[in-house]
Amino acid sequence: MANKVDYQSELDHIRAALGYDFMSLALAEPAEYDYVIRWKYASGNTNDRYKRIVLQSGRGIAGIVFKTGKPFLVSSMQNDVRPDSLFTYPITKMENLNSIGAVPIWNDARVAGVLLGGYRGERQVTEAMLGELVATAHRGIGDLNGKELLIN
Repeated sequence: MANKVDYQSELDHIRAALGYDFMSLALAEPAEYDYVIRWKYASGNTNDRYKRIVLQSGRGIAGIVFKTGKPFLVSSMQNDVRPDSLFTYPITKMENLNSIGAVPIWNDARVAGVLLGGYRGERQVTEAMLGELVATAHRGIGDLNGKELLIN
């Protein structure tokens, strides 16, 4: 029997090491005709409503990162996102996040998840902090190896 990966404790450790108010990990799940992306684990959360968010590829923060395989940064939700577009980012509303950075988690050359870090107050995620998230994701989380390319 395989050991179950403790994503929660890894996420708690990463959030503490990088200093974010909130951190979450989204993973893809098979669905009837395709797959959906759900926020499965969170650290520093104020409630459990993030678990109810279900996204398709290309929708929401996790869906965009999952589809493009590229990092996503919103330094200020108030300044960088139009008020009528806020519904596109439900996790920011549910957790009252003002600034977020999200990066793909690769596994054997495929995007398998999304790691998001955010702040509730005045502090903002910078390009350098996004780079730290990318470096963390490339080291791998749990059984997701972080490998973007496979070299034989």
